[in-house]
Amino acid sequence: MPEQSSKKPKRPRDLSLLAKKLVEIATEGEPAEEPSDKNPHAVALGRLGGKKGGKARAAKLSPEERKEIARKAARARWEKKPKP
Repeated sequence: MPEQSSKKPKRPRDLSLLAKKLVEIATEGEPAEEPSDKNPHAVALGRLGGKKGGKARAAKLSPEERKEIARKAARARWEKKPKP
């Protein structure tokens, strides 16, 4: 079974950019990836820290602190909703 690559570039949400990308693909194939200025080792290290950051933070918090954070998040979500 062939492995599927998750490295496909995402399609733009903007309709005009999506149309441009589709025309590029249809006329000249998939555009080449631009070389990144970032250090790949630094990127990997940052990703590693980011992957375990939320779990590590949650493990350090007390139940009361987690409840307070959840209340604050819920309050922020409810304030964003338009009132009828």
